[in-house]
Amino acid sequence: MSSSIAIAENNRTGVRSLTGGEAIVEILERAEVGPMFGMGGFQLLPFYEAVRRKGLTHHLINDERCGVFAADAYARMTGKPGVCDATLGPGATNLVTGLVESLNAGVPQVIFTGDTHRDHSWKNMTQESRQLEILRPAAKEVIRVEQVRRVPELVRRAFAVATAGRPGPVVVDVPEDVAHDSFDFPFADLWIDPVTARFPAYRARPAAGDVERAAALIAQAERPLLLVGGGIHLSQAYDALQAFAEAQSIPVAHTLSGKGAVACTHALSAGLFGRYSRIANDLIEQTDCLIVVGCKLGEIATKRFQLFDGSVPLIHLEVLPEEIGRTTRCDHPLVGDAALGLEDLAAALRGEGKSARLARADYAAEVPLRMAEWRRGATDRLESKETPINMGRLLNELNREMPAESVLVVDGGFAAHWGGLFYDSKLAGRRFLADRGFASIGYGLPGAMGAQLAVPDQPVVGVTGDGGFNMMIGELETARRAKTPFTLIIVNNAASGYVKALQHSMYGEYQSSDLIEMNYAEIAQDFGCHGLRVTDPAELGAAIRAANAERGRPSVIDVVVTRDPARMLPGVDNRTLKVNKGDRPV
Repeated sequence: MSSSIAIAENNRTGVRSLTGGEAIVEILERAEVGPMFGMGGFQLLPFYEAVRRKGLTHHLINDERCGVFAADAYARMTGKPGVCDATLGPGATNLVTGLVESLNAGVPQVIFTGDTHRDHSWKNMTQESRQLEILRPAAKEVIRVEQVRRVPELVRRAFAVATAGRPGPVVVDVPEDVAHDSFDFPFADLWIDPVTARFPAYRARPAAGDVERAAALIAQAERPLLLVGGGIHLSQAYDALQAFAEAQSIPVAHTLSGKGAVACTHALSAGLFGRYSRIANDLIEQTDCLIVVGCKLGEIATKRFQLFDGSVPLIHLEVLPEEIGRTTRCDHPLVGDAALGLEDLAAALRGEGKSARLARADYAAEVPLRMAEWRRGATDRLESKETPINMGRLLNELNREMPAESVLVVDGGFAAHWGGLFYDSKLAGRRFLADRGFASIGYGLPGAMGAQLAVPDQPVVGVTGDGGFNMMIGELETARRAKTPFTLIIVNNAASGYVKALQHSMYGEYQSSDLIEMNYAEIAQDFGCHGLRVTDPAELGAAIRAANAERGRPSVIDVVVTRDPARMLPGVDNRTLKVNKGDRPV
């Protein structure tokens, strides 16, 4: 906090005349927000002027969806709410896709939208729409500021809601006159609770009796298995999870969002479970106790709700009570924060640790052996020399070249599934970032930009398809202007790959799934970025090293991958199968 703020706040009896837009920025400064993203309009001009005078960091974006995606990635990497803004009408409605991503993924954001002057609302004002009704179901809460004097209170409220419980995005709707009008704000009103400027803000423990009953079940289990989702990152429960898993010799499987719960190289890591799996789905079939942590057990994690048959006791640790039992029967609910819940389970089982490790020694030893066997079976993809390039080879080269502290950001769909299955994070933590809340295509570029701003000294690589890049190609200009030296790998298969692969599986014919063959390295160079094109798998490692070494501008690696739709996915997608009663899904 600056010295001028400290001096002002020591004089709590005084007042300060501020516009509504300036008052917003006063609270943001006290919250110590990171870089903001947005595209201005007349309604929020006082906000922009206050940002300029205070020297806060704000990046103009070319599409509002990019702003929400970048702020989302920044929040995931830093533990601080993302902040972005949009003008009224089309600016506000362009936020919807990114808002739903953050809402479903539990990522906190505070988003400011301009709105019409209240004296003239509903008189066919330019760009006027029913934007609050459009945004409300896409956000955790929508707050309308009706009086200038309430700006500090309601911005504080936005942070409190965004970071509480399961975090999420909060929209603060600011009418034109509220942003432009002035009020004499008491110094005592210009404050924010610092706890709400990070997430999770206030943690809750599961009920002690529930913990004891769950612990008793775990103590009796011979082959318990931890299934971990994205909530592990929201709670930052890595130490608690690893300590619990190691003390009790329990393997850890993860969803796409939960990758990094423990290092993928850890001896107890069972990898991805659900639609695509290395060994985890087989372990699920053989377990006698499932411990679900911070996971919604949605369609992909459960193979469209067919992975669990209800015969095995299930413990579900989840911060949001309504998620428990929503898709899968739960025998022992634990409502609370993931880190605190795991700590409480560990404490309840502390006396059982030595005997548990002895009893489960053979079980735990299976995990690295099974994983090694899977790798041997996947060698044809991991070491493939074929051209066009095999996606497995691309991910394996990233495994080899990416240092432990680096971050891989994967776009929705194609890139996420290949990355989730084949990429190995070498440290626990948010080292693999996938937009699985809404699985929107187009997250790769802005997500990599937001992640790079969060960790400026660490290598950040984004993986997106050519279709996803086409959606966000204009944001290369934003990334260059923001001086973000991430590497973006374009998976160039001249198609909407996931769609074409599904059409192949179901029909063998294709409609509206092919793209024009493009040289994205040349396009990147035209944007003033570093561009490379790779058609030979032997050149992948050198290209990744060269791109990561470029720290003055973004790099784009155009990787020409297989055009065969039968080989575009990492495995069979269960949605293309006809599953009859009694069948075992692939």
